[in-house]
Amino acid sequence: MDYSVRKQQLQKVKSMLKENEASIYQALKADLNKSKHETLTTELGFLYMEIDHTLKQLQNWMEPIKVAAPITHKGTKNYILKEPFGVCLVISPWNYPLQLALAPAIGALAAGNCVIVKPSEEAKATSALLRKMIDNYFDPSFLAVVEGEKETAQELLQQRFDYIFFTGSTAIGRIIMKEASNHLTPVTLELGGKSPVIVDKDANINLAAKRIAWGKFTNAGQTCVAPDYLYVHEKVKFKLIKSMKKYIRSFYGRTPLNNKDYIRIINEKHFNRLSKFLTNGSILHGGATDPLTLKIEPTLLDKITWEDSVMQEEIFGPILPILTFKEIEEAVSVIRKQEKPLALYYFGENGQTQQQIMQYLSFGGGSINDTVLHLANPHLPFGGVGESGMGAYHGKFSFDTFSHKKSIMKQSTKFDVPFRYPGGKISDSILKKIMK
Repeated sequence: MDYSVRKQQLQKVKSMLKENEASIYQALKADLNKSKHETLTTELGFLYMEIDHTLKQLQNWMEPIKVAAPITHKGTKNYILKEPFGVCLVISPWNYPLQLALAPAIGALAAGNCVIVKPSEEAKATSALLRKMIDNYFDPSFLAVVEGEKETAQELLQQRFDYIFFTGSTAIGRIIMKEASNHLTPVTLELGGKSPVIVDKDANINLAAKRIAWGKFTNAGQTCVAPDYLYVHEKVKFKLIKSMKKYIRSFYGRTPLNNKDYIRIINEKHFNRLSKFLTNGSILHGGATDPLTLKIEPTLLDKITWEDSVMQEEIFGPILPILTFKEIEEAVSVIRKQEKPLALYYFGENGQTQQQIMQYLSFGGGSINDTVLHLANPHLPFGGVGESGMGAYHGKFSFDTFSHKKSIMKQSTKFDVPFRYPGGKISDSILKKIMK
């Protein structure tokens, strides 16, 4: 697809979203009880920003890249073409069912690919709406939606795609990668893990509490980059917890279960899984649940050890275990022994310590003195490392992910450098001077 066609497809996505905003709000309310504010900030707003940024930069991204050549290639012109892979499969999760279905598709369309989206069957209202909208706005040879249960995803994986983009759990990511290997299909895996937040003794405690509470309990903790557990210096622990309680009440009220805009857990299975974690340690704040509405209060857990079940897997819910350290090296040493997380957050004012934390620990991406917000910057790559995934996207990184970098050398026919051919009398001596 040339630039004009790609531009047209991206503009269609934006028009589709704008003209169906009311239905989008309804679908996300039905699936997760998302408020208009949360839908706008974490789903629609993100997509509008991604589309606008891509449209602004696309023509520049598509340009071939001219590269230099060594003296042995004198007379050649060398460049890199950005070639679409072909037909891409995007398998999206339920926690941000609109954003995480369309954000990769935007990158794939921008790179000139055709896309099939398989939305999560857990977010039924949004999945159905995606199917209806895309059927109405797009030629299915450019962009199509295939709905269905896990058997549908398994059947799709048997087909020969040119690229597979998956967002979800590490366990399913392994299955995706295994199936992709049958056709040697390249993959991007956006997974998760236990993302730590560290609060040092010199942190701005009030601001740290506010930003941690927001990052953790947005979408009821059902965010892949949400802080999964908190490591706090013992000298500021009491003050931090006191401030966090204040902000939880400010954001969600004194009885969050009665807050009409508070997010629910996606289904009964995940609700029951999360409820079991509430027996770990001791509850400092929250802990109430409602099985009828599938809501769990924002909860702070204390007296937690690494042997507790809440520390054995990614929580993916509104429960924050709290661990304490005396020296920062102690916390860093423990974190380093765990699998590499998708995100890491450090709160502290010492520049040298900030630098050491960022360099010494391996993780997908993160923030100093903030949480989650880094993923909304289209100039930063978003992706994991190790158990938390492979590959990255957002902005130009999406375009690059869905583009094959094709190397081209255009040779001159006006002359022919003889040194590469055998049999010449002076070839060897000249080659030694050039290549040694």
